[in-house]
Amino acid sequence: MGLTPETGATTRRPSAPGTGPGAPPGPGDPPSLTVVPVRHYARWVAATAVIVLVAQFAHGLATNPVWEWGVFREYVLSETIVRAVWVTLQLTAYATVLGFLLGTVLAFMRLSSSPVLQTVAWTYIWVFRSIPMIVQLVFWFNLSALYERLGVGIPFGPVFWSVDSNNLIGTIGAAVIGLTLHQAAYAAEIVRGGVIAVDHGQLEAAAALGIPRLRQIRRIVLPQAMRAILPTAGNEIVGLLKGTSVVYVMAIGELFYQVQVVYGRNGRVIPLLLVATAWYVVLTSLLSVGQYYMERRFARGADRTPPPTPVQRARRFVRALRTGAARRDQPVIPHQPLRESR
Repeated sequence: MGLTPETGATTRRPSAPGTGPGAPPGPGDPPSLTVVPVRHYARWVAATAVIVLVAQFAHGLATNPVWEWGVFREYVLSETIVRAVWVTLQLTAYATVLGFLLGTVLAFMRLSSSPVLQTVAWTYIWVFRSIPMIVQLVFWFNLSALYERLGVGIPFGPVFWSVDSNNLIGTIGAAVIGLTLHQAAYAAEIVRGGVIAVDHGQLEAAAALGIPRLRQIRRIVLPQAMRAILPTAGNEIVGLLKGTSVVYVMAIGELFYQVQVVYGRNGRVIPLLLVATAWYVVLTSLLSVGQYYMERRFARGADRTPPPTPVQRARRFVRALRTGAARRDQPVIPHQPLRESR
């Protein structure tokens, strides 16, 4: 290709003989090579073994009469089980909200420059992480044995108002207090780790602009710390959802306790345990979906092009199938060469 000096028109230079795209290889050219893909024999063997094991497990679920799927269908949506699921959700929600609120306060107490606040927060976290949850629940359930009445008054002085402990803190209240105090100790470390992950230069820049300290924490530190807090916090909430099963020692009608009551009456242990398992799987899956979208929301400032969500991928797949089908249905128009204009 080149330009003629007179008119600037493009001219095509003839190629040398034997150098075109369809020409045979010359004597100095390398021989043509056959590309062979890599054979992943170990991967194929492992995939086959996994498929066989999954098929065996699914076959056992479908054919083993011990599972008693009829009993499972009878109780999985029964009124007793649904009420127990609602109690489990209530305990999880109360303990999550109150636990993370108290944990956030404890986290900033540990990050403060006051040695008194640091010591109190560290001691609280140390104590409540050391005591098992079931011990704390039993302790709060028997609080009336330690304090018969709780009141308000002057410290080390007269009491102006008091009430019986059993009337003030019922069974559900004791469970919520125990779960909240236990959860706050772990939430404090989760929040503290997220705050530490934020670059200190952010606070210096905010202080240079004259932004108040509380607004710095609320508008600058916490939104950035949420990217580090959410994965661990979501895992902790899932653990709390399953951990509510320990309140059966307090005879609270949550999911696991009601399942125990039902199979204690009819003796159908395996299908009733399968009912509890199915509900825990469903609730955990819903929490995981919420965690996924929360992480995407707080990652907007760092990830400008987030990966598509499963729903978006499904829509693209359906759109691609429709487009391919539409193209196949279009008639093929034969190509006609253009006539040269005179």
